Amino acid sequence: MADVRPTGTERTFGANEIIVTKTDLQGRITYANEVFCRMSAMPESDVLGQPHSVIRHSEMPRGVFRLMWDRLQAREEIFAYVVNLAADGAHYWVFAHVTPTTDSTGRVVGYHSNRRSPDRTAVGAIQPVYRSMLAEEKGHSRAIDAATAGYRLLESTVSGIGMTYDEYVWSLTAEVAA
Repeated sequence: MADVRPTGTERTFGANEIIVTKTDLQGRITYANEVFCRMSAMPESDVLGQPHSVIRHSEMPRGVFRLMWDRLQAREEIFAYVVNLAADGAHYWVFAHVTPTTDSTGRVVGYHSNRRSPDRTAVGAIQPVYRSMLAEEKGHSRAIDAATAGYRLLESTVSGIGMTYDEYVWSLTAEVAA
């Protein structure tokens, strides 16, 4: 979807709906539920076999994905606020939970992601952090260097407020619940 331009139109989904996808080890989509297809404005036949980055929004810092892949490679789960880009140019925010999928022998065979509709307060709190990360990433011509720079800024930001990344994400969620 490199040729899709963001329209600025935000799409939302219900609080009781869950977006579900599964991918192989390379991040290619092997399963997508109806909510994912509706939100991404793509039929299942168009998403299966595609890299999950097919919905990557240009305003989503690469550093967050660097953190996600580091966690998944370490066989750990991750929670993150993510903005995605639909095929029609609309965007939608999610609160994602991504985990490794293992077979009966414990070998990682893919990844499973559940996404819920995030609270607007949490999205508002994460947006300035993401804007700072994007500004830092723009100073690097290679994607891998940009991802590393964004990741380091994220680590510095959360450690500067005396938290780990997980504590920070859950603090945003806790503020919403309070």
